[in-house]
Amino acid sequence: MKGSPLAKSPSAGPEESSLLAQLAPSVKAAVHWLPGGGVVRVLEGGRGPTVLLLHGRGGAASTWFAYLTTLARTHRVLAVDLPGFGMSSPGDGAVRSAEEGVRFFTEPVEALLAQHAPGPVSAVGHSLGGLVGLELALRARVPVERLVLLDAMGLGPEMTRKARAFFRAGPERLARSLGPWAWARMMPPAPTPLGQRLGALEYELMSIPGGRDEAARAFDSLVPWMGPVFHRREALAQVTAPVLLFWGERDDVLPVSLAEEAQRRFANARLVRVDAAHSPHHERPERVLPELKSFLEAPLDAVKP
Repeated sequence: MKGSPLAKSPSAGPEESSLLAQLAPSVKAAVHWLPGGGVVRVLEGGRGPTVLLLHGRGGAASTWFAYLTTLARTHRVLAVDLPGFGMSSPGDGAVRSAEEGVRFFTEPVEALLAQHAPGPVSAVGHSLGGLVGLELALRARVPVERLVLLDAMGLGPEMTRKARAFFRAGPERLARSLGPWAWARMMPPAPTPLGQRLGALEYELMSIPGGRDEAARAFDSLVPWMGPVFHRREALAQVTAPVLLFWGERDDVLPVSLAEEAQRRFANARLVRVDAAHSPHHERPERVLPELKSFLEAPLDAVKP
């Protein structure tokens, strides 16, 4: 359908298709139409309290593959392709400010939850997905009862100069230009079978023909070349849900000092420092997954002050 949201959404590549086949039938993919137009792809499985998984820049719901079946044993898991990434369509209209950039990524997820998971959710977000999870908690239009932030954007104004240059250069354009061998040299995957498979998936997602122009422009509104990146530092005390922070001690995108400051500002937060870079859940799943499961499965009263 020319001009339809589905026309803007690519098909799954061979790496992702293989993973989705392995996840089935316990986790299945579905594309949901939103009331205001547009589509959001969700990987869904399990029953019980709802856990929302939100990926970072250039990723997709499938990057959570190492977590999906495990979490689905005790929860209803919804892993979402953020707007403009994966198979989700971009939002309509130009993004002219950082506030509009945040709404570009947050409002379709909010609309999806209102339709399909209106009850309390636990939001788990990495990097850009962490900003979306934080924004959901602050907007409070859907009830976020627990918040897990992994090297999340939005906690403060700092981002390293190297990371800004990488993002503004366009990771998707770089991946298509470099090819898989050079990309793997620039962004080496973890030297494990899981890391190698994740690296192949991330390259496939980054190098989809046509890129992710609308999502990239929305992201750029949050990350200027110079000056503070978009953040909600002054509003963190308004988050009433318990917060679990995971942070890579070697993160060269968002310094761990952001997490330390955020822990002091949140009403109820705990920080877990991980010997990892910017993606501790991918680099050290054996460290992150047990802590995450414990946080999600504990009685809510046990994680409140």
